[in-house]
Amino acid sequence: MILIADGGSTKCSWCQLDDANQRVYFNTEGYNPDFIDTPGIVRSLDQNLPDTLPRGEVREIHFYGAGVSSPAKAAIISNALKQLFPNAQTIEVTEDLLAAARALLGRGPGFAAILGTGTNSCLYDGKKITYNVDSLGYFLGDEGSGSFIGKRLLRDYLRGLLPDGLQDAFRETYQLGERNDILDRLYNQPLPNRFLASFAKFTYDHNNVSYCREIVRQGFEAFFQNIVLHYPRYQDYSFNCIGSVGYNFRDALTQVANSHGMQVGKIIRSPIDDLVEYHVTKD
Repeated sequence: MILIADGGSTKCSWCQLDDANQRVYFNTEGYNPDFIDTPGIVRSLDQNLPDTLPRGEVREIHFYGAGVSSPAKAAIISNALKQLFPNAQTIEVTEDLLAAARALLGRGPGFAAILGTGTNSCLYDGKKITYNVDSLGYFLGDEGSGSFIGKRLLRDYLRGLLPDGLQDAFRETYQLGERNDILDRLYNQPLPNRFLASFAKFTYDHNNVSYCREIVRQGFEAFFQNIVLHYPRYQDYSFNCIGSVGYNFRDALTQVANSHGMQVGKIIRSPIDDLVEYHVTKD
C-alpha cells in the first residue's frame, strides 16, 4: 500500500493507494515543520488518520509539505511517519513545490507556482526544480498568498479603513475581540500564518465590493512584480498554479498574468489527483 500526501500549512490531502490502484482520499490538518514538531505531528495524525487505514500494510509514503526547506525540516515529518508506519520501507519527504511541479507539469518542463496560505514558485525541467525565487515567508514576502491578503484586510480593519460597510461585516464575521487580543494571537500564539490566511475568504465572500477585488489584484500584482518577473525569460513559459487562492481568484490571476505577457496554462485547487497519476504512471 502507498500513501501520497500533499501537505499545505492549513490542510493536508492524502490518498491511500492499494495494489489494485483503488484509491481512498482523506484530509488532516496541515503540518508545516516551521510551526510544529515531530511529537505534535504524531499526536495529530494518531487522532485524525482514518480507522480504516491499515497502518501496518503501508510500505511506501510520498509526503510533499509546505516548509520542507531542508533535510532537518524533512526529518521532523519523516520521524513522525516512521513512528506511525513502522513497516514503511520507503518514506520520501520533500517540498510542496516539487508536488506542484509534478502535478502541474508531470514529466515535462515549465513554470509552476503555489498560491495558497503561502506562495512559492519555480522552473522545473521535468525531473527537478532548476530555479526558485525565494518567497521569504509570510513575514517578509508571500505576496499574493492567503496570508498576504489576510494581513492587508486585518491591518485595514484595525485602522478602521475598511469601506462600504465592510468594517462591521468583518467584525461580525470573525468576532476577533480587542486590538490587544488580535496582536496576542499574531505574536504569541501558534500558526500566525494560518490565522492571517483565514481572512482571505472574506474577500471571496464580498467579491462584489471593489475594495475586495482590488486588494486581491494588488496581491497578485505584487506576486508578479517581486517574484515572477525575476525568472529568466519568464514570458517563454505558461503560468501554471495550484492552491485555493489562485484557484478561487483565477479570473483576476489570469488578467494579471496576461498583463505581463504570460499565458495561463493549468490552475487547480489541489494537486493530489495529479500527484497520484504521476506516481502510478511510469516514465
